[in-house]
Amino acid sequence: MIQKFNSHGKFLLTGEYLVLKGALALALPLKLGQGLEVEQLETNNEQIQWKAWRPEGRWFSVTLNRENLVNFSTDDPDKAMRLCQILQAVKQLNPKAFEGNDIKFTTRLDFDPNWGLGSSSTLIANLARWAKVNPYELLKLTFGGSGYDITCATADGPIYYQLAGLDCFVPRNDAKRQSEPTPKVDLVDFNPPFAEHLFFVYQGQKQSSSKEIKAFLGKANPTDLQNDIEAVSEISRALPKCESLDEFAMLLQCHERIIARCIGQEPVQKRFPDFEGVLKSLGAWGGDFILAATGWPENQVRDYFKGKGLEVVFGYKEIVLN
Repeated sequence: MIQKFNSHGKFLLTGEYLVLKGALALALPLKLGQGLEVEQLETNNEQIQWKAWRPEGRWFSVTLNRENLVNFSTDDPDKAMRLCQILQAVKQLNPKAFEGNDIKFTTRLDFDPNWGLGSSSTLIANLARWAKVNPYELLKLTFGGSGYDITCATADGPIYYQLAGLDCFVPRNDAKRQSEPTPKVDLVDFNPPFAEHLFFVYQGQKQSSSKEIKAFLGKANPTDLQNDIEAVSEISRALPKCESLDEFAMLLQCHERIIARCIGQEPVQKRFPDFEGVLKSLGAWGGDFILAATGWPENQVRDYFKGKGLEVVFGYKEIVLN
């Protein structure tokens, strides 16, 4: 018997960085995601076979010792090592997860893993469901983060996400947690009437979320950030109520100014001074995707970014699960 699981990718529309300190974030699950197939084999050679696929073909493969979850053979040692760490965390949460005969895992990504749409979070969510463990606990043992992406993985549409009773979510090996954050999740009716004017553009450089999280938490004082947390939360509440593109764009600009001040970086708009509209970073700044809100028609948007060397552009309804 083959067990099948599927999880959605994600965009963090509001609350990047500050969601770690309790800001209300608006997040969007995507139509693109990752599938996982798990097959219990009839053999008992103490092995786990893992094959990962991406849209253009084979991504990597590895054979592991099923007992101690160390690498037998692989075509990518770095990815194999990270996978071993993840599976060891699964076993820590469920010691019986890998008992029985040999197991064959097959993963299939709907998107390029360099895009930052959730190749890690969708894997964590799928493995957690297969092993019947808490996905947020598995996240804390592996990548860390706020956990919004884990929630998006199984959400049916846009969500509000907020952490309560926290210092922050960080990998257990990296810092001491002062308290256990509790995710508060609500489905939100977010279906902008101007969706045809919203586009998602890949900047061509994947950002390390874990690295960005550590950098932000290392310099951020929760007390100093309180006003910004409240302001971003208000923007998150206001965006779904927007009836015009101009109102929506104004709120995006306000959000960008707040985050720019918090992290000491320039907004992405500075890189595209001739763009007629508003650009907003999504998730870790400096790479991955940006949101473009503009009155330009789609062909003009695509031509503009193609002229800048950015050819991966999605329309809102093309990629967002709604």
